[in-house]
Amino acid sequence: MVAAALLRLLPPEAAHRAAIRLLPLVPLPALAAPERLRTRLAGLDLPHPVGLAAGFDKNAEAVAPLLRLGFAFVEVGTVTPRPQAGNPKPRLFRLTGDGAVINRMGFNNDGLDAVAARLAARPKSGIVGANIGMNRDAADPALDYLAGLERLHPLADYLVVNVSSPNTPGLRALQKAESLARLLEALVRRRGELVAAGAAPKPVFLKIAPDLEAADEAAIAEVALASGIDGLIVSNTTTARPATLRSARRSEAGGLSGRPLMAPSTALLGRMAQLLGGRLPLIGVGGIASAEDAYAKIRAGATAVQVYTGMVQEGPFLVRRIVRGLEALLDRDGHADISAAVGADLRGERAA
Repeated sequence: MVAAALLRLLPPEAAHRAAIRLLPLVPLPALAAPERLRTRLAGLDLPHPVGLAAGFDKNAEAVAPLLRLGFAFVEVGTVTPRPQAGNPKPRLFRLTGDGAVINRMGFNNDGLDAVAARLAARPKSGIVGANIGMNRDAADPALDYLAGLERLHPLADYLVVNVSSPNTPGLRALQKAESLARLLEALVRRRGELVAAGAAPKPVFLKIAPDLEAADEAAIAEVALASGIDGLIVSNTTTARPATLRSARRSEAGGLSGRPLMAPSTALLGRMAQLLGGRLPLIGVGGIASAEDAYAKIRAGATAVQVYTGMVQEGPFLVRRIVRGLEALLDRDGHADISAAVGADLRGERAA
């Protein structure tokens, strides 16, 4: 695609802004996904299991065109209560030879008021989630997450608690069992109050980091099951720097995403699926650039998957290629529908 090639000539953050502005101009027929790819995720009915991860449309500026690309669901954010400029530029780096990106954006966003106004005005067709976080200078992180939940619960189809970005100081400490339990308990309680007052219940997911100790993984699974949340997103970007990285930018600070994240995030997904034992659904994200990658996440235990860096590198039609490829992979393994493939690796089923 010529436009995608031209965008790669721009600095990464400028290219991202240009892509957001150009998306409404992309003419596309509707994506007719095969019926056998229909997916049920925490009460949400999806035409297929492939969504867009948070971070691409931080401010809910391009929800409608992104859904027209063919995504089954689009996640906006991360959104903080007050507008936030984020970290100093440059803060986004292409590792082209590695199929990767490093970012240290720092939750740059327009804030709850602006994002809520855009979500209120969006077309009501299509599933849209909202990823919520805390301001960098938050006096009490829980109050920031509660503000996000209260404001966006009526406007989004699901909410995501982001405690796993590596680019906000102290944020990942919220993944520790005691802090996480308090935070999730407060959010689930407040959701219950909203529902009791007449609001429709919306699923709440927790997004976790790939850089966890084994004890933390087990503790998060235990807290998640006890808290009343509706699922996990596995995983955010990594602070690890594999020795295989070749790009001159490989030592930049921030979160690494793309191809190098595929194996570790999928391994974590499988471990969390084992710990949860099917009691909570999982969304797999990290390193997906093909139908085979998406299918690997599904076989590892993901009910649905999300892409971001793969789309930036492979172009906006990646979601359509993944959807077409998933049906062929189901045929290969003899599965009648996508739900039959979820967790196949955990059950010891060999791929054909």
